[in-house]
Amino acid sequence: MRILVTGGGGFLGGYIVRALLGRGHEVVVFGRSAQPDLEEKGVRVFRGDLFDAVQVHEACEGVEAVFHAAAQTGVWGSWESFYRPNVVGTQNVIDACREHGVKYLIYTSTPSVVFTGEAIKNADESLPYGGNWLCYYAHTKSIAEKEVIEADDPDGLRTVALRPHLIWGVGDPHLVPRIIERAKRGRLRIVGEGDNLVDITHVVNAASAHLLALDALERGVGGGKAYFISQGEPVRLWDWINDLLGRMGLPPVVKKVSLKKAYAAGVVLECVWKVLRLRGEPPMTRFVAVELAKDHYFNIEAARRDLGYEPSVSTDAGLEEMVEEIRMCPSTGSG
Repeated sequence: MRILVTGGGGFLGGYIVRALLGRGHEVVVFGRSAQPDLEEKGVRVFRGDLFDAVQVHEACEGVEAVFHAAAQTGVWGSWESFYRPNVVGTQNVIDACREHGVKYLIYTSTPSVVFTGEAIKNADESLPYGGNWLCYYAHTKSIAEKEVIEADDPDGLRTVALRPHLIWGVGDPHLVPRIIERAKRGRLRIVGEGDNLVDITHVVNAASAHLLALDALERGVGGGKAYFISQGEPVRLWDWINDLLGRMGLPPVVKKVSLKKAYAAGVVLECVWKVLRLRGEPPMTRFVAVELAKDHYFNIEAARRDLGYEPSVSTDAGLEEMVEEIRMCPSTGSG
């Protein structure tokens, strides 16, 4: 099968590409940067912008399935910087799939589409879309996911959305490097009581879920649905972070700040960054304060039932492998 992966040069996208190549598929990648390492493996690479419908259509020509993993991520930025790639870009992918007769579209979503600012405990997919977004990433991804789900057509394009939570593993360019960098600079604080439970997802498990979703669509299962994906059991967030730091030879985080104070700091810092138009993101935002302090974990029984999903890499094994990789290549965890 000829398959397109948007964002195939990224963290999760790269794992999806390698898994597809391992199955013997012909893979095409669409992204903003050159990927010489993928081209050496026989992958055709289209460089372009999701906002450019013509470029997206060109990449979709002749493919049977699309994994749409590309997105603007993060907790800070303008509405336009998130809306263009995440919403308009996704609609361009859907339109191109329809135009070129693509059979299957697997969309990488996020549990943040159900964010409300309140704790979430063992919720399943019946949970409605969120509100009180606090960051444009969550808001625009919810709009895009709705578009993907609504595009499902039993007589045409079959679509499915996956919601992996906090993806990490070897090659992680975001989550773990940021934790380590802030710990080294003494800038980490436990927000809240430090006993909140949070879902995480090893990147191998996340990639596997995407391929299983394609298999399910081929069987006529899962079309028009969204699925939470995780390790299958939440971690106590600050215990997991301190376990990571301990394996890296770094001191644990012990200092605490209340959610109320962290949230207030987020309000002030967001205003300062907006008014002064400062570069980068504030050291604290309202969204981050809530995510660091409250429970947010999900029930993955639907993915187990419909997709046959089961985490193959345990949290402990994945952590051990990742720490070993960082030790061998220190720049990987330096941020």
